[in-house]
Amino acid sequence: MALLTVRDLCVSFETRDGTVRAVNDVSFSLEAGKVLALLGESGSGKSVTLRAILGLHHGANAHARGEVIVKGQDVNRLDERAREALRGGVVSLVFQEPMTALDPVYTIGEQIAETLVQHRPQLDRAAVRRRARELLDLVQVPSPERCLDSYPHEISGGMRQRAMIAIALACEPELLLADEPTTALDVTVQAQILWLLRDLQKRLDLAVIFVTHDLGVAAEIADAAAVMYAGRIVEQAPIRELFRRPAHPYTAGLMQATVRRGQKGRPLVPIAGTPPNLVTLPAGCAFAPRCPSVREVCTTTEPVSHAVASDHTARCHLIA
Repeated sequence: MALLTVRDLCVSFETRDGTVRAVNDVSFSLEAGKVLALLGESGSGKSVTLRAILGLHHGANAHARGEVIVKGQDVNRLDERAREALRGGVVSLVFQEPMTALDPVYTIGEQIAETLVQHRPQLDRAAVRRRARELLDLVQVPSPERCLDSYPHEISGGMRQRAMIAIALACEPELLLADEPTTALDVTVQAQILWLLRDLQKRLDLAVIFVTHDLGVAAEIADAAAVMYAGRIVEQAPIRELFRRPAHPYTAGLMQATVRRGQKGRPLVPIAGTPPNLVTLPAGCAFAPRCPSVREVCTTTEPVSHAVASDHTARCHLIA
């Protein structure tokens, strides 16, 4: 049985300009110990999907429907207390920007301790500090004792991201959600964090959903990928199959616009146009205004998902 199953997930937000349909009928599953990459441009719904898995879109202006089943429990049917027990204990999130995600008025040690106190109330203060130090060792912080007593602004961006990963791993979750954890870092530190996440995933046998717009990162870390556009998953496949045979024009466009190893001298081809307004999505396929292979049916009828292979699907009229 899958550790995580998402079925027909929809998330919308009420704004002054209208209803933002951020996620539309998203479905996928993830087995224990596997890595799924969510790919797509900014605004495609990747981060909103991650937060929906944690049940964070329940408020006056946010609406989530569909099923998010974690270990047999539907997150959208749980009360808030049960969702709080799930967060950190079974599913954890590594946020995109550690400088804004970490609280500037608490030390790194205090912020790791907060998660431990919430989920492991039986631990005394000394045990909490020992566990916090072990976690900083685990994520390869060079001076863990010093880091425990440091504030976020006193350590580097790479160390802040490692501290964020330590907080996420504090209570030994089974599913780790990583929201573009290398975006704000320089290239060298990005490589270090990526290697660390891959190593931790294998050592701890974690299931991971890794959000990125970098296809190279996805190729390095993921077993499978789901490509998102305008709130929908437009293509899903094992990672090697996706790179070998992209079926959706948007996926092909992403690859043509990305520097790839072994293709020196190949000109990069940008995807024309801009992503659609999620308040006023176009009729038919949302990618049609930017698609180089658009047909008349694409502008009038929403495409459904078609099988490209046994484990490869794409939402496109061109492969019907």
